[in-house]
Amino acid sequence: AWRAGITRRAGLGDDAAKMSLAFDEFGRPFLIVKEQGSKSRIRGIDAQKANIQAAKAVARTLRSSLGPKGMDKILQSGDGDITITNDGATILQEMEVEHQIGKLLVELSRSQDYEIGDGTTGVVVLAGSLLEQAEVLLDRGIHPLRIAEGFEMASKVAVAELERISETFEFSATDAEPLIRTCMTTLSSKIVNRCKREMAEICVKAVMAVADFERRDVNLDLIKVEGKVGGKLEDTVLVNGIVLDKDISHPQMAKVIKDAKIAILTCPFEPPKPKTKHKIDIDTAEKYEELRQQEEKYFKDMVQQCKDSGATLIICQWGFDDEANHLLMHEKLPAIRWVGGVELELLAIATGGRIVPRFQELTPEKLGSAGSVKEVSFGTTKDRMVVIEDCAASKAVTVFVRGGNKMMIEETKRSLHDAICVARNLVRSNKIVYGGGSAELACGIAVEEAADNIPGVEQYAMRAFAEALDAVPTALAENSGLAPIETVAMVKSQQLKEKNPYLGVDCKETGTNDMKEQGVFETLIGKQQQMLLATQVVKLILKIDDVITSGKYD
Repeated sequence: AWRAGITRRAGLGDDAAKMSLAFDEFGRPFLIVKEQGSKSRIRGIDAQKANIQAAKAVARTLRSSLGPKGMDKILQSGDGDITITNDGATILQEMEVEHQIGKLLVELSRSQDYEIGDGTTGVVVLAGSLLEQAEVLLDRGIHPLRIAEGFEMASKVAVAELERISETFEFSATDAEPLIRTCMTTLSSKIVNRCKREMAEICVKAVMAVADFERRDVNLDLIKVEGKVGGKLEDTVLVNGIVLDKDISHPQMAKVIKDAKIAILTCPFEPPKPKTKHKIDIDTAEKYEELRQQEEKYFKDMVQQCKDSGATLIICQWGFDDEANHLLMHEKLPAIRWVGGVELELLAIATGGRIVPRFQELTPEKLGSAGSVKEVSFGTTKDRMVVIEDCAASKAVTVFVRGGNKMMIEETKRSLHDAICVARNLVRSNKIVYGGGSAELACGIAVEEAADNIPGVEQYAMRAFAEALDAVPTALAENSGLAPIETVAMVKSQQLKEKNPYLGVDCKETGTNDMKEQGVFETLIGKQQQMLLATQVVKLILKIDDVITSGKYD
């Protein structure tokens, strides 16, 4: 009978529970491994509750870093690197969230960062708050899909209300004050807020320099943010050109070059090497001398070709031999070596030069031009950088950040990136809403009014959405040391009474709740994106009713 494939237990000890020994019709034994036992599975309402708990835990981490009085987080990676940051997207990326739903929130803040650049903390706080409200509705027995539909309807009302309360923002290349004020709002929650005015001016000047007003677009690749430890934050400057973290290759070469003609090369200054393995037998002094002269001729030809093209500065992607360096110095041709590919491309765009792959192809038309190239050194260290200014073709600019330590500089770079993105968004779409939680409160009031006209269960979800929107002003008040519930209730009643959608939480305690007076702005597209993205992620989480985790092999 066992030949017919009847399973029988063999002496497999403890593993017998996990596997069975069976025989096929030819008498060959095989093992049947029970995999099902090692899978874990949560289904139904438990799955939704577990997912909501995980998302709330992630959102709670970020709540305390929202707003101008928000706290920073210190994150240590596996290899001991330390990051101190206030930026929601960076915090979540560095946290290495394990839970699958937590990862969704990491993706959420990342997509807000890629699309808008600012508001990465707010979007996660809003999603967490929506899920908290959804949990209450689930406990009442409302179907998750009905909740999701209600949230979707509410988000449409909220986005329309944002459009209604937004104001068009007039600015021009000459009058950029409104842009500076908006960038200051973004920077007020960052570590650089003590000199946010100077930083905002730098960001706006950088964006204005490279903005294309006809197409209403800004190419962020032309804005480079470089940093160097040392000096103080106030020493941060905007360079109208490109800063390379390199030095001129020979100490005796000229350190300042006016009206430079730049040859951008991707070929190394060294004699060609045969691709195959080779061996040279030299048995007389004459042969050795001939080989040396041949090599020298190679170098001289290379340097001569550069000289003939009219170049006054060589920028090379690779290194060069000491001999080539020496010859270049003799020919009074300054050179910079080991310049990365991205920087080479930026140089080519900015100076109008062409990247040349072979010396034979170097012609005067392929040279880039710049008003001045100079090497600058810092403090008492041997640190040097090359500054290339007044580029011919386009307005590439570099924001050069100084600060007391590496972490400070990294965080300043992230903050400036956010502010530059805000300025770019305003060039694209010059509509703004007011900050300090005023827009969220106005949307909450509009959603509550709309909910009264909706028959069916969705109205509960819409009211929950309106309540969830209060989480942002509540968190702002909490982080500013104000009584959260009292403050939000007062501002909300004031908004209803005066029909003024610009009233928000007075985080800086200036004495007025009117955000228009305080000059706290946010971009309209940034706020709309926050609400749409948060609603989409919450809908996705609510639709999950089964979590199956495959067992890990021991």
